[in-house]
Amino acid sequence: MATKPLGGADNSIDSGPAIARAFVAARSEARALPDYPGQVPDGMDAAYAIQDEAIGLWDDQIAGWKIGRIPDAWLERLNAPRLTGPIFRRAVWTATEGETMDFPVFEGGFAAVEAEFILKLAKDAPADRIDWTAEAAADLVETLMVGVEPAGSPLATINVLGPPVVASDFGNNAGLILGPQVADWRDRLMDLTCETFIEGESVGKGGAATIPGGPLEALAFLLNLNARRGHPLKAGDLISTGAATGIHDIVAGQSSRVVFHGVGEILCRAVPAKGA
Repeated sequence: MATKPLGGADNSIDSGPAIARAFVAARSEARALPDYPGQVPDGMDAAYAIQDEAIGLWDDQIAGWKIGRIPDAWLERLNAPRLTGPIFRRAVWTATEGETMDFPVFEGGFAAVEAEFILKLAKDAPADRIDWTAEAAADLVETLMVGVEPAGSPLATINVLGPPVVASDFGNNAGLILGPQVADWRDRLMDLTCETFIEGESVGKGGAATIPGGPLEALAFLLNLNARRGHPLKAGDLISTGAATGIHDIVAGQSSRVVFHGVGEILCRAVPAKGA
């Protein structure tokens, strides 16, 4: 994928702009990074500053946002229950029933599949509102879909190094596969369940109730965070609300099947990413 020019005044490898340039170049070239390309950010503010730099360099429009849970061991240190990253328009695919959707992975980097409940927004969020609750956030939602987030990064150790590192590289997102819409979702939401298979083996079970507070609580978090960051959510945004069965590592050549009980299933296969 083509990127914008990577120039900038601060060329120190420990600078946020330099880290952002390194990640953007590696993603664009489908090239793994052997180590974190600079000083690891010490908190979420520093991580999102790097992410914002990278968003400015990436030559695509934001189609939505992924949300991920911050592990318990990091909660006190970071004072944040979740993190987020952008989902770009050219990396959103729609699955066809019975057909396998290929998605690219960074060979030598990190790749995983995550079962997701995806909210599509009906209207813009007020740019300055930062007091969202799950109940209020529900009023912004147009539809609920099921889907798969191909998590991915050129950095194999991205999850090992912790949530600030995850957030700094687009939230460890590599796209979004959209599945069927969920009928009557407002009545069914917290009863929805799913299961993920890789190479025919069950690797995780869960559902909307597995996501702490549920998908709407995740949306409320994102609304508040993104308003503070200057990225208020917009009508049409796709919000991937969190890994409902866990984060399941996958490598090029492997296939996954994600079953959403009573809704449908998504078939997908990891293939090597190609550079722009």
